[in-house]
Amino acid sequence: MISRLKRAAENQTQLFSHIDWFLLAAALAISLLGLVTMRSFSAENSFFDKQIIWICIAIVAFFVTSIPAYGFLRRPQVIAGSLVIIVFLLGLVFLFGSIVKGAQNRFNFGFFAVQPSDPAKLLLVMVLAKYFARRHVEIAHIRHIFVSGAYAFALFVLVFFQPDFGSSIIIASIWLGMVLVAGISWKHLVVLAISALIVVTGLWHYGLHPYQKQRILTFLHPLTDIRGSGYNAYQSTVAVGSGELLGKGIGYGTQSKLQFLPEYQTDFIFAAYAEEWGFVGVILLFGLFSVLIIRILAASLHAADNFDMLFGTGIAIYFTAQFVVHVGMNMGLLPITGTTLPFMSYGGSHLLTEYVALGILMGMRRHARPSIQARDETEIVGAL
Repeated sequence: MISRLKRAAENQTQLFSHIDWFLLAAALAISLLGLVTMRSFSAENSFFDKQIIWICIAIVAFFVTSIPAYGFLRRPQVIAGSLVIIVFLLGLVFLFGSIVKGAQNRFNFGFFAVQPSDPAKLLLVMVLAKYFARRHVEIAHIRHIFVSGAYAFALFVLVFFQPDFGSSIIIASIWLGMVLVAGISWKHLVVLAISALIVVTGLWHYGLHPYQKQRILTFLHPLTDIRGSGYNAYQSTVAVGSGELLGKGIGYGTQSKLQFLPEYQTDFIFAAYAEEWGFVGVILLFGLFSVLIIRILAASLHAADNFDMLFGTGIAIYFTAQFVVHVGMNMGLLPITGTTLPFMSYGGSHLLTEYVALGILMGMRRHARPSIQARDETEIVGAL
């Protein structure tokens, strides 16, 4: 009986022996900081209670998705089928999606809502990893840039016209980052920049809504309309600056808890956090996020093949782009686009997607072959 229990304990240990606990600890710590920032000691807050449930679900999803082998993701049928499904869901949003804050970007099921643009970002990483894993030696051919761009552009357009300007920027950033990692020529980069300029010009004249144009104009001249379109940006910068060195204290941020700062649990959670934790807390958050990205890149460097390596790198690009856009938006360095902070903002769709992404990465790590460096070291030792 004792030996049976011992074997069961050993199997349980081996089941999760591949988990990078530093990576998980960093992600969980960021989630807990977000949870504490949502907490108010002066009134009840439903966001706090619901987020606890979402964090628990996301952690379970992380461990479950870290178990399987992901060789099936290399099959063209799987990637193509997944892309068709997510495009179908993004299209379905325009017919049956709920309209929140002027954006029709989610399905509302009562107790929870699902935002397809979040898993779309993860799927784009998989699609590009699959595409460039087999064609990285041919990246000098510009057709591969346009073909890969077509995949990203399909998702970009569907998300942009919801309209969800923030998520569309992240999708474009994922594609650009992975193209650069795959090894784009500088000549093609110039062509890409000119094409982007043409697209941006076209979007400005024919794609952007008036309020989106106003946000960009407000970014260029932030103090021209602080009671109108520039209100959110102004209150956000005030909240960040008022935190000073040590902050106002957990749960006592006046800008956020007194509702001067709108959406402090989602789009402006960094500003709310900086107000309560101050400069020291911001350094802590940046440190945790740096650990997270470094551990993701470390896992990708020891990947079994090009697909796994590009997938890990794409996840790092995805999280970094979203982090930079959110923080830049909250500090008045970028236009207000409505972007969540990875692992920290309130919401189930993005949180579940992010933990599942880490879980898949750990699953790839579990089934990875020894790295070339490790094999070389073993051969050297054997020769001696």
